[in-house]
Amino acid sequence: LGAAVSDWCPPPHPCGAELQGRFAWLRPLQPAADAATLFAQFADSPWVWDYLGELPPADVAGMQAVLSAWAEIASCEIFAIGAVGAEAPLGYACLMNVTPTAGDIEIGNVNLSPAMQRRPLATEAFSLMLGWAFANGYRRVTWKCNALNVPSRRAAQRLGFSYEGTFRKHLIVKGRNRDTAWFAMTDDDWKGIGAAHAAWLSPANFDAAGQQRLSLAVLTAPHLFARDPALEP
Repeated sequence: LGAAVSDWCPPPHPCGAELQGRFAWLRPLQPAADAATLFAQFADSPWVWDYLGELPPADVAGMQAVLSAWAEIASCEIFAIGAVGAEAPLGYACLMNVTPTAGDIEIGNVNLSPAMQRRPLATEAFSLMLGWAFANGYRRVTWKCNALNVPSRRAAQRLGFSYEGTFRKHLIVKGRNRDTAWFAMTDDDWKGIGAAHAAWLSPANFDAAGQQRLSLAVLTAPHLFARDPALEP
């Protein structure tokens, strides 16, 4: 029947949370104030919208409309993400599908500008969201993406999310079929994965040129419950 869950207390909603690490900060996104800056970050890179539910906004008003729609969802908190030492956001992501009664939450609707992709601040932003969720009592964090989105699948596994399967014909997005690859991490997983993140983010893991000495994928690999077969040789 499953293990008994005693003294269960539903965790808080992430509404209003502010997070900061060595490289990245996250704060609640303000659609009216942040739309122009974010539109400028994405304007020359329409491809970043390929696997998102919206088409690339044509102007700042369109960007604000996209952000406002997410900000109005009660089961979601949308965060602006930026670099420590600078005020301008470089991207955004959500803690969404918040289900406190089950202790379940999702990192999703991720949109990182080219200025923050493949940088430590992007990794740390996800690490901060994971750390917040598990520190506040969530039992499970999910990551879902279009099954064709190989970079997102790689990112999930690198961060330590375990592959749980693919939902075939799950959605229709922009008039196209979407199979959804499903990943998750539990609070038990985080005990080892959190230490792996801390080791990767440590100053000792970066050389004088800022290059990593040991990859995060190597550090998280021993803690994966299941690997993504699509990423295997």
